[in-house]
Amino acid sequence: MLSKSQISFIKSLHQKKYRKEHGIFIIEGFKSLLEIIPSHYNLDSIYYVAEYKSLMPTLPSNIKLFEVNNVELEKISTLQTPQGILALVKQPKATPLDPDVLKNCFSIVLDGVQDPGNLGTIIRTADWFGFKNIICSLNTADVYNPKTIQATMGSLPRVNVFYEDLSLVLPKVQVPIYGALLEGKSIYKTDFGTEGLLILGNEGQGISAAVINFIQQPVTIPRIGKAESLNVAISAGIFCAEISRNII
Repeated sequence: MLSKSQISFIKSLHQKKYRKEHGIFIIEGFKSLLEIIPSHYNLDSIYYVAEYKSLMPTLPSNIKLFEVNNVELEKISTLQTPQGILALVKQPKATPLDPDVLKNCFSIVLDGVQDPGNLGTIIRTADWFGFKNIICSLNTADVYNPKTIQATMGSLPRVNVFYEDLSLVLPKVQVPIYGALLEGKSIYKTDFGTEGLLILGNEGQGISAAVINFIQQPVTIPRIGKAESLNVAISAGIFCAEISRNII
């Protein structure tokens, strides 16, 4: 049985302030657990209902295990319908971005993307197309937000996510910088080559004025119909698909 203090602590991790303070975030679901175990992330503890006991993989002895009932799981879960298993994971120490890791590959830059679901979907999309790095502006959604984690569907361990002041980082990169803008060149007529950065902007405002100045090649997804705009995560998928044509 979980104590009130345990429940209170886990519930506090639903908020960014306390995730940052304690350096711990929540993952939920058996698939996400299996993806995180062999990665560079370190598990702190696992909370599971009885039916998952026989399915539990071999784990290091320092990971704390707690069997809980459905009522207890509902109290600590971030989901309306808990998935039977929840784990606390230690946040790795943030390391500054080395511009050299951006060479000979494509990376995604997110400027003020606010919706954690969009961020998680972009991480999952990046993983699908083999993009290893995502650079987020400081005002982009928190990668450890439970909604972000859920939307990644287990892809988080395979994608490096950095939070940086873009005005300081972008001048240092030595690869082409593309930006998603309505007035840009069609992606279907653009030779992306095999390295570069793709900047995607805020859901409502697009790329900020300060960051636009660093774009060397504006690019766009041509509109054929009459929709006003594309969801940023959908746009990321289309861009990644077209860019990867030059890499495969």
